[in-house]
Amino acid sequence: MSLTSSNIDGAQIVAVNSERIDAAMAIQFKEDMRVQTETGPARVILDLSQVKFIDSSGLGAIVAAMKQLGGARRLDLAGLTPVVEKVFRLTRMDTVFQLYATLDEATNATAETGT
Repeated sequence: MSLTSSNIDGAQIVAVNSERIDAAMAIQFKEDMRVQTETGPARVILDLSQVKFIDSSGLGAIVAAMKQLGGARRLDLAGLTPVVEKVFRLTRMDTVFQLYATLDEATNATAETGT
């Protein structure tokens, strides 16, 4: 799985460069996220704009990535395609994660709140 990371406005942006997060890649995704986010700012934004499909294993991997951050850091999600957003809403994970329509919206929220 290909993840890239950058820092913008005090947040770490981790972009998923894959069209799927499913059972075949969930374990690798969790490990790659752990490596990418071992250290860094209190806020991590996961850019899912290239992800077109996610299954329950992928959802579980994102939840595991959030837990790996610990209580002092948070994971927000940005750029969800309609199919991916539907999965988050149907599973009520939209109550666990802050969802942003675009990466710009997510980074603007960082700049406005200073978090």
